[in-house]
Amino acid sequence: MSLLFVFVGCGEKKEEKKEEGFQVSRTKKEEKKEVDENVIALSSNDLMQFDKSELKVTAGKKVTLTLRHTGKMDKMVMGHNFVLLAAGTDLADFAATAAVARETEYIPESDAILAYTKLIGGGESTSITFDAPAAGTYDYLCSFPGHYGVMQGKLIVE
Repeated sequence: MSLLFVFVGCGEKKEEKKEEGFQVSRTKKEEKKEVDENVIALSSNDLMQFDKSELKVTAGKKVTLTLRHTGKMDKMVMGHNFVLLAAGTDLADFAATAAVARETEYIPESDAILAYTKLIGGGESTSITFDAPAAGTYDYLCSFPGHYGVMQGKLIVE
């Protein structure tokens, strides 16, 4: 004679999801925003580097850019920003003008600036939203004195 035991559990099934510092799920509103906007994350560090030298966006849409400084140094020692320049702007000339604009965190008065973030230090981040310029290729850089030589890249608008 064989005996068969069946155990039936009652109750709710629980799912546990561990997240590693970032929220994975998105709301419908957030998903729509990503379709309607160009969303860019750009990081900088204490070694005077951006993590990307090329960014691509779609013309005719808003651009939301978040700049993060992953280093530890203060902004007066190793500050970083993102400055998007009009096509054809001479980087060296712009950087020389920016280097003496300490009172405005190295953002000089200039018609060449299309968009810029505030200056941030280690552990900080900042975001800006602007309209994507016309299709083409545009230079971006960090305008902190001496940084433009290595902290620059291209924004490609398609």
